[in-house]
Amino acid sequence: MTALAAERRETIKELVCDILEIEPDEVTETSLFKEDHDADSLRAIEILAALEKEFGVVIDQSELGRMVHLSGVYQVVSEAAGW
Repeated sequence: MTALAAERRETIKELVCDILEIEPDEVTETSLFKEDHDADSLRAIEILAALEKEFGVVIDQSELGRMVHLSGVYQVVSEAAGW
């Protein structure tokens, strides 16, 4: 993983933690937003919108099903951005 990729992952993690109102050390790459962090569907849409704004990408709402943990979010954003 390049330094740039690590920086992007950190930005994504900070953004998700802000929206979910959790500390970065509370979330792992595979902890589930809904089950482990009490996120609802509105929060998921907030995350999607914030990622679109932050990275200048368009993410279809159908991708929300894959964006259930950080690992999934990284994958969806990198595909949308063509990284």
